[in-house]
Amino acid sequence: MTKILAMIDGSVYSHSVCDHAAWAAGRTQADVDIIHVLGRRDGSSAPVNRSGNLSVGTRDTLLAELAELDEQKSKLAQKRGRLILEEAKSFLVEDGVSEVTSKLRYGDLVETVLEFEGEADLLVIGKRGEAADFAKMHLGSNLERVVRSSHLPVLVSSRAFKPINRFLIAFDGGTSALKAVDHIARDPMFAGLECHILSVGQDTEEARKKLERAESLLRGGGFTVTADIRPGQADKVIAAKVESDGIDLLAMGAYGHSRMRTLIIGSTTSEMIRSCLIPIILFR
Repeated sequence: MTKILAMIDGSVYSHSVCDHAAWAAGRTQADVDIIHVLGRRDGSSAPVNRSGNLSVGTRDTLLAELAELDEQKSKLAQKRGRLILEEAKSFLVEDGVSEVTSKLRYGDLVETVLEFEGEADLLVIGKRGEAADFAKMHLGSNLERVVRSSHLPVLVSSRAFKPINRFLIAFDGGTSALKAVDHIARDPMFAGLECHILSVGQDTEEARKKLERAESLLRGGGFTVTADIRPGQADKVIAAKVESDGIDLLAMGAYGHSRMRTLIIGSTTSEMIRSCLIPIILFR
């Protein structure tokens, strides 16, 4: 691993994002790019016509004042963004990351991720954004968009960082889950950690064969693996396993269905992100 992208927005999750990025960087000797994205409206100083049916002179005066106000707001947003980045950089340096670069960008978060992901190996982002700090069951509005769009593994930080000693792979035999297993088997970020793999569903011969292939790949990567198949509803069974075995990190394939199907029947991915109190690394 050579570079990690850490997306921060000034929410209470920003410190946790930095801590998780520092943990990953420490295990892989990677550099960290911290990025703060200002929405286009945060940087816009173009006047908005709110003048109604005012006279020409009064309207021009009002529009000039509004333009000045928008410019001031833009400057304040830039100043705040730079302060957020400076604070985040100090956190990472204190956590032992030697190479840290900060970037302040205007525009769309997903577009920014796609712009920089080509030179990175991991993306770290908070579970909730600034507007959702106190809404415990509400995910950040951009999180699913980022995960669906990015080609990188996405590490979704928990609210606060805790030491990571054991991880669980939620394995359903699908393409994303197989990608997760293959990546983990080769990634030094996971080296030396206690490995568990869980398949939820009926214990059929086919399910057992898929799980055994995943086990074999992980053992080839040097892991001692604890594997199991359990019946039940995926999100509930996985959550119970996380709780009972003291799992510190959950790895799983993400959003295997289309947005329309997810809208109709829901998403195990979103449910796990919402309810899980530990960090989750997602693979598409």
